Amino acid sequence: MAIETIRQQSTSTVRKPAPRYKVLLHNDDFNSMEHVVQSLMKTVTSLTMPQAVSIMMEAHTNGIALVITCAQEHAEFYCESLTSLGLTSTIEPDE
Repeated sequence: MAIETIRQQSTSTVRKPAPRYKVLLHNDDFNSMEHVVQSLMKTVTSLTMPQAVSIMMEAHTNGIALVITCAQEHAEFYCESLTSLGLTSTIEPDE
């Protein structure tokens, strides 16, 4: 009894994941720490207060902090929202 192998050609397409972008918060000498924390939580609603405080402190200490990594459209939205609240924010590709 011979065993036959059936080969099925795949018709599905492989989708490359969308490139991801980092949203960065830059330290400034203008905004209070409380304003920065509140702005982060208002803009990126998934952030908890401890996460927002940690991001604010990292920016305060190191000059820059990673807020979130996400799709480009979301990153641009978060960056613009933070900027509209008086914070300094940029995006860059996540490599």
